[in-house]
Amino acid sequence: MYAIIKTGGKQYQVAPGDVLRVETINGEKGETVSIPEVLFVARDQEVLVGRPFLEGISVTAEILHQGRNRKVLVFKHKRRKGYKKLVGHRQPYTQIKIKEIQGV
Repeated sequence: MYAIIKTGGKQYQVAPGDVLRVETINGEKGETVSIPEVLFVARDQEVLVGRPFLEGISVTAEILHQGRNRKVLVFKHKRRKGYKKLVGHRQPYTQIKIKEIQGV
């Protein structure tokens, strides 16, 4: 059984036991969160498709870690003009473990 969920503006294919990094979700390490935006669920030969989301179905996950990705450096310059600019960015993320797909 697996589901396709939407969180942080992105879509992820998840199954119970999966560990993944998603855009930041409010909560502390060890808390359980519910993700209600389920787009698709496949179970054995049965397929459920939402328009856009499935009613009464949610995915439960546990927060494993709140962190920030590696720094991405952006360097801008204009040749022969003496213009140089270096900017760094670290994107925050939440690492979650999928517990179950509820309502199926």
